[in-house]
Amino acid sequence: SDFRVSLMLLDAYLTKAFENGDPMIPWDTLRYLTGEVMYGGRVTDDLDRRVLNTYLHEYFGDFLFDTFQPFHFFKNADYDYRVPTRGHRDVYIQSIQAMPSINSPEVFGLHPNAEINYLTNASKKLWADLLDLQPRQAAAAGEMSREQYIDKVATDILSKMPPSFDVNRIKKEAEGDMTPTFIVLGQELERWEKLCQRMSRTLKELRRAIAGEVGMSTELDALGSNLFNGQLPDAWRKLTPQTQKMLGPWMVFFLRRHRHYKGWVEEGEPAVIWLSGLHIPETYTAALVQTTCRKYKWALDKSTLYTTLTRIQSAEEVTERPADGCYVQGLYMEGAAFDPDRSVLIRQPPKVLVQELPIMQIIPIELSKLKLQGTIRVPMYVTQDRRTAMGTGLMMEADVRTVDHPSHWILQGVAITLNVDT
Repeated sequence: SDFRVSLMLLDAYLTKAFENGDPMIPWDTLRYLTGEVMYGGRVTDDLDRRVLNTYLHEYFGDFLFDTFQPFHFFKNADYDYRVPTRGHRDVYIQSIQAMPSINSPEVFGLHPNAEINYLTNASKKLWADLLDLQPRQAAAAGEMSREQYIDKVATDILSKMPPSFDVNRIKKEAEGDMTPTFIVLGQELERWEKLCQRMSRTLKELRRAIAGEVGMSTELDALGSNLFNGQLPDAWRKLTPQTQKMLGPWMVFFLRRHRHYKGWVEEGEPAVIWLSGLHIPETYTAALVQTTCRKYKWALDKSTLYTTLTRIQSAEEVTERPADGCYVQGLYMEGAAFDPDRSVLIRQPPKVLVQELPIMQIIPIELSKLKLQGTIRVPMYVTQDRRTAMGTGLMMEADVRTVDHPSHWILQGVAITLNVDT
């Protein structure tokens, strides 16, 4: 395996340095062989490679053997993770056996909250599996049956369905002023209408199937099970932005999306955009760059975006759009907290897993003019699932100020998400 070969490489280079009496260990070579040659083909994601290289720079170096300033991988009141004192083989065995059998997340550079997050996700997975395994029992006398409950939920959702947008009329009225961001709105409304049509059609068919007017297909049966368990139906999930929300919170999210689109259509582009409500938020940020490039006659392939977190806490405080770029609301941070007074990243408070961020400003700029110091590139994901194995889920990278070394936040797993699962 890559791990075993990496250990063999490390052993070979350390043994060679010891036998030759060479005081200089080729750490750069070891980092390259381990991070690029051994794991380069396995770890293909850029952000994963950043984590891997950070570990190599943090734990590979002459500082490991500094006698004047001993290096500690991690130290607390219970145990000190450090390189054992040089001695007989038994010294190393005793050091290994003294290590705790269960390690704190802090040993790997993570915040203790990471363990809470892991156990929470494991509990959610267990609960979802239990819901799928529950038997379909007949209702007792006087109780609402399963079919009656599903029919009630379907009726309730149908009553909340908002009116349709006349997409063709909206596009026709804006023919003389087709900005890149308006084109994004048109695409979003088309996707929105497909979702609403799918929801209305499947819910009506499900009610008819429950009443015995049509046969209960596999798709309708799955829809009924999802409604009964309070889960977002798979038939709708394909047409909605990525989300981990259950059905109740998702309906709140769904209706808020309609209000956002309605305000955009009737009052023009909002002063503060809600990226979380867009089906493909990347198209909007790309449209911002395109608009600015047209305005200043920049080369599109030599322009980019950078971000800054403002001290504005609410969208109601913003009265007009910025000259270039946009303001963004509804962002959340994991793995760290943000101090709005100092405008820098700080350590997460205990048991606070997610923090809602103040308004973010996204600004297009020419690449040659972008000079940032004291910041870290923080990945911005659509959901708390972060990135999937296929690479979907990452929207962009945001620039956030920090007074600590970037490696600290990289190992803490700091990230920004557009949505939370509540």
